[in-house]
Order: sequence, then structure tokens, then C-alpha cells
Amino acid sequence: MQWISIVCAVAGLIIGAIAGFFIGTAHRKRVAEAAIGSAEKEAAKIVSDALSAAEAKKKEAILEAKDEIHKQRSETEKELRERRSEVQRLEKRITQKEENLDKKSDNLEKKEEILDGKIKTAEAKLEELETMKKSQLEILERISGFTQEQAKSYIITQLDDKLDHEKAVKIKEYEQKTRDESDSIAREIITTAIQRCAADHAAEATVSVVPLPNDEMKGRIIGREGRNVRTIEMITGVSLIIDDTPEVITISSFDPVRREVARVTLEKLIQDGRIHPARIEELYEKAKREVEQTIKQTGERAVIEAGVNNVNPEIVKLLGRLKYRTSYGQNVLKHSLEVSYIAGLMAAELGSDVKSAKRAGLLHDIGKALDHEMEGTHVSLGVEFAKRYKENDIIVNAIEAHHGGAEPKSTTAVLVQAADAISAARPGARREDLQNYIKRLESLENIATSFEGVERSFAIQAGREVRIIVKPDMVSDDKMVIMAKEIAEKIENSMDYPGEIKVNLIRETRAFGVAK
Repeated sequence: MQWISIVCAVAGLIIGAIAGFFIGTAHRKRVAEAAIGSAEKEAAKIVSDALSAAEAKKKEAILEAKDEIHKQRSETEKELRERRSEVQRLEKRITQKEENLDKKSDNLEKKEEILDGKIKTAEAKLEELETMKKSQLEILERISGFTQEQAKSYIITQLDDKLDHEKAVKIKEYEQKTRDESDSIAREIITTAIQRCAADHAAEATVSVVPLPNDEMKGRIIGREGRNVRTIEMITGVSLIIDDTPEVITISSFDPVRREVARVTLEKLIQDGRIHPARIEELYEKAKREVEQTIKQTGERAVIEAGVNNVNPEIVKLLGRLKYRTSYGQNVLKHSLEVSYIAGLMAAELGSDVKSAKRAGLLHDIGKALDHEMEGTHVSLGVEFAKRYKENDIIVNAIEAHHGGAEPKSTTAVLVQAADAISAARPGARREDLQNYIKRLESLENIATSFEGVERSFAIQAGREVRIIVKPDMVSDDKMVIMAKEIAEKIENSMDYPGEIKVNLIRETRAFGVAK
């Protein structure tokens, strides 16, 4: 019975627990349903408020859009009114122009009618004149015995001969007058300048050969597998020519300063005897400093010798570099000093500015110190550097004009031109290789023979004179004078040459007789 009571108690507890569970679940359900209802009401309220706000925003946007449309419509109407006004104004102007054109057209028609009448009258008179001219020409042809074409040809021939004669006479008169006035003065000035110019004419050629004490030294310079030669060429930037010539090494380079540095380096290596890459580099730096010092000293000495002051140190260095530059075998620094002397002497004879002439003469070829390293002619480079280092306009123009590339703007520029030509053209100043010499003479003869009436031509006196034999039946004595001037002008425009070239024309008249 006790067991049964225990079971009953347990069953009662279980039933109570189950009943409590269901009652709690029902209670929670009621609470949840109440919360959901409250949330639904809140959500409905939020949606309602959002719809009200959206409706208000919509009405506000519609009002703003209407205002904007109204504003744009007003502006468009205003613009249309302005355009209509402009169109009406243009239409009015076009109407006025059309009226004016109509009036002008009427006037032109009237003038055309008047002109037509005048043209008809003129044509009638012209026909009458042509008839009279024709009859007169027939009378003249009958009287003279020449046709119209024959008479025209005869008159033109006579006129050509007369004009050739007059031109030849005028040319001779002006040549003689100019020669009489200028020859004596020019000869005196140039002779005096050359006489007083005490420049050294022994132009120093650039030496590219280094003598060796023995052939064993040549092998040491070459080094193991050519190591030393490659090092020298790489550092100095020159090419070493080592051939079968005993006890000699030739240095080849277009840059004369670089070639001089290489020469000094080789001489120091030969004297030192220790030849290896590290020593080569060390002696190269030493030789480079020595050559730069020599360049500076040479430039300073040239400035002092020329008597020129206040020269920029960079220009002094460029002058020193000219010591290693030659042109047709003529040392450019010696040539520049010579031009400076001659220009100064001629300026003194003419009473011109001697200092300016000497300065321009010294600096006229300064660009040749740079034309191996930079692009451009030595004239353009010289002008550029003269401007860079604040040389005055007279000096710059003299540099620019000394080869005729610009118009001389001062007496100094003209004197430098003349002094440069004198220095380059004097005997022994320059040398020329055989191939260029022959080519220049052939060009001179070809220019002469290109003219009609030339039979043969000969370049003589090393190209300083050309003698031309003309055909006597094609070239008259008067025409020879004109042809000589034309040939000389073509030579001036076609060739580059120092000094002057004399053009001589020869015409031979022959008379034949036959004895039977």
C-alpha cells in the first residue's frame, strides 16, 4: 500500500508538472500575442507617418518643378522675343541691301549699255586703224624690200648688238673707275698690314706618332693578350695603330685634345716603364691635368700676345684648345693670332677701332675648338659661345659674318673678313691634298665650259686663274666682258676657295685666204 501511495504521489506530481507546463505555455502565448499586436500597431503608425511625409515631399517637389518650368518658360520666351527682334532687324537690313543692289544693278545696266556703244565705236575705229596699218605695212615692205618678220629680226639684232656694246662699255667704265679709286688704297693698307705682321708662319702639324726606345717596349705596351692596349684605348678614347713599323706607335683620333692627352700618357708610360691598367689610369689623369694646364697657359699667352683684355676664362680655355686644331695644315691658334694682328693693323691704317678689330680677329674661329664635340658649324658654335660669355654685338656679328654667312654690320666685321682671307690665302699658309686639289681645278674648268660659246678652259696657277678660249663666231668682243662677269659670279656662288680667282677670256679672230 505504501508503494501504491508513492506511485500515486509521483503521478500527481507529474500531472501537476504537465498542467503547469501547459498553463505557462498558454500564458506566454497570450503575452506574445499582446506584444505582436502592439508592434503591428506601431508599424502601422510608422508606415502611415512615412506615407504622410512622402506625400508632403511629393507636393513640395511638384511645386518646385512647376516653379522651375515657369522660370525656364519665361527665359525661353524672353530669348525668343530677342531672337525675333534680331531676325526682324536682319530682315530689315537685308531688304535695304536688296534695294541698294537693285539700284546698283540698274546703274550697271545703264553703264553697260553706254560701254557697249563705246566698244562698238572703238571696234569700228580699230578695224579702220588695222586696215590703215596693213596698207602702210604693205607700202613699207614694198619700199624696204623686207617682210615684217625680217624687219623685226633685223631691228632686234641691231638692238642686241647695241645693248651688248653699251653694257660692255659701262662695265669697263665702272671697273676702271672702281679700280682707280680702290686699288691704290687697298694695296697700301694690305701691304702695310702684311709687312708689319710678324707672325710665325711655321704652322705646327698635329703629331700622331709616338717613338719607342725599342720593339720590346711595343710588346709591353700591348700587354698580355692586348690588355694594356685595350685599357689605353678605353680610357683615352683614341685608337692605337701598332703595325710592322719598328719602334713607332701611331695614335688615331678626330679629337686633337684627346689625341694629345693620349700622346702625353704614352710618353709618360714609356718613361716610367711600369705598364699595367692601374698605372695607365694614374698616368692618364696626370697627363690630362698637364694638357689642361697647357691649354690654359696657351690661351692666356695668346690673349696677351694679341693685346686683348677682359676675356672670359672659359673663352681663354677655348683659345688654348685651338693650339691642337689645324685647318688645311694651318694651325688655327696661329691663324687666329695672325688675323688679329692683320685686322688691328688695317683698323689702325683706316682710323677704326683697333681693340675691337683685334678682339674679333682673335675670337673669329673660336667655334673650331668645339666642332669635334658639338653639333653645328664652327661659325654657329662661335656665335653661341660669344653670346653666352657676354661678348658685345660687334664681336658676335664679326664672328657670324667672317665667312659671309651674315651681313657685316660694322667696319670691324669687314676687316675680320679681309684679314681672314689674307691669312688663309697667303703663300704657304695652307696645304691641300692632291685629290681635293684636282677636284677643285676640275670644278673650276667645268663651270667655265658650261657657258655657251666656250671652246676650252684651263685652270692655271694652282687654281688662282682660269683662262677661257671662246668661239669667235659666237662671242663678240663686247659680249666677252659680260661673260667674264657672269662666269666670275657663278664661281663665287658655286665654289669655296681662299683668296680670289682671275677669269681671263681669250677670243681669236682668223682670216683665211686660198691661192689657186
